[in-house]
Amino acid sequence: MFKQTFDLFTEEEIWITAVQVATVWTEPTSPRTSKDLNGTTNPTDIDTWIKEMSQEDQLALCNENRVQTQTLYGEPVIVEERTEGFARVIVPAQPSSKNKQGYPGWIPAQQLKKVKKEKLVRSKMAMIRKKHASLLTQDKQPVMKLSYLTLLPVIETHLDEVEVFTPHGNRFLKKEDVRLLSADAGITERSGEGIVEVAASFRGLAYFWGGMSAFGYDCSGLAYATHKANGYQIPRDASDQARQGKEVSFEELKIGDLLFFADEEGKGRIHHVGIYSGNGEMIHAPQVGNGVEKRKLAGTKYEKELCAARRYWN
Repeated sequence: MFKQTFDLFTEEEIWITAVQVATVWTEPTSPRTSKDLNGTTNPTDIDTWIKEMSQEDQLALCNENRVQTQTLYGEPVIVEERTEGFARVIVPAQPSSKNKQGYPGWIPAQQLKKVKKEKLVRSKMAMIRKKHASLLTQDKQPVMKLSYLTLLPVIETHLDEVEVFTPHGNRFLKKEDVRLLSADAGITERSGEGIVEVAASFRGLAYFWGGMSAFGYDCSGLAYATHKANGYQIPRDASDQARQGKEVSFEELKIGDLLFFADEEGKGRIHHVGIYSGNGEMIHAPQVGNGVEKRKLAGTKYEKELCAARRYWN
């Protein structure tokens, strides 16, 4: 699974994300000079960035079409162009109808680093399995706070730590914070119950437009991450997610299926996705100002807007 991603890169060197979370912007002019500083520098401070934004500031990321998606530390990207301190990129691991190679957008150039491909292609990968984990120096000093699902190539396993290759050289993660995976086999596929289990672990996490990390997910980012954690690569955006997978009727719903919602009481544009958790309920990241929650559909606007369901799990 991971090896196939690296096989997409034909050059001997690959650009990878060199901050805890890199936001993929719509244009180089999209970030706001002061409000988005903590999200555009290197290093980033995602906690502070989100904390200091007002609800109005967060809404503007969507309403003003500023943010597209995000990438995690060490995630590879294709760089198509560099200009004005930004790099126009494609994110291969995030399928999108916007570009057949992956999700497109702009990342601050200082948040990317070019490394030799041979450093990334290892037999094992370490995936962070906790909400957050500290990246450590050899003497166990914290370097940065990393998100759930961050994937890094394994150099060597030690008694209590795993030595990994990073954009900053060899660093360490606590064994208890990671799952060790075969680079060829990837993440083991699990059932719909596994998808819901992951989603439920994020209940209360604040919504963040374009969010693809445990610092904040948007609705389709939560769907993407919960599937990735269970061995399934699905499209990044809700509209694309609704066009793929296996179509299921509302009478055939099973735990782990994706539910899609559209404007005009289900007849218009798809604007939201949730994860069916059984008993007429779903887990979803609703909107700015509201955290990930489980809720019943009956008697709500979601019941009226429900328009489709898809299944990606086996």
